[in-house]
Amino acid sequence: MGREIILTQRRWKSYLLVLIQFVCLAGLALTGPILARHPLWLAVELLAIGLGVWALVSMGYPTLNITPDVKPEGRLIERGPYRWIRHPMYTSLIIGGGALVLDSFSWLRLGIWLLLLVDLLIKLRYEESLLRAHYPGYAALTARTWRLLPFIF
Repeated sequence: MGREIILTQRRWKSYLLVLIQFVCLAGLALTGPILARHPLWLAVELLAIGLGVWALVSMGYPTLNITPDVKPEGRLIERGPYRWIRHPMYTSLIIGGGALVLDSFSWLRLGIWLLLLVDLLIKLRYEESLLRAHYPGYAALTARTWRLLPFIF
């Protein structure tokens, strides 16, 4: 019974983090253009989209999970952008969203992006605790990779 309560609490936390993430992304999309107009910010946005697609392809469908929960049949991915960055999809969302805010600035968009950033950082920490508990090799991976941005974080 106690294990079921813990699993239910984890699921709710995971779903809440994903809900906040999607509300923020929708907020960015609804408060301005979804493609940057300035060539510099458009290039940054397209690079972020490319990183996200590369991460998805590298991960593959069996391991893909929208929540931070670890799939029982999942495997630790160490190819593609995961060789250098542990959370390239989060990096993609942060950089792409930041480009949209800088391209078409408003205080509302900045607030939404900051909420997205905080949510993804909380989700990242939670996910890493689950990955560390599930995969014996995860600690070694953390020693040789960056969380979001190489040489920075």
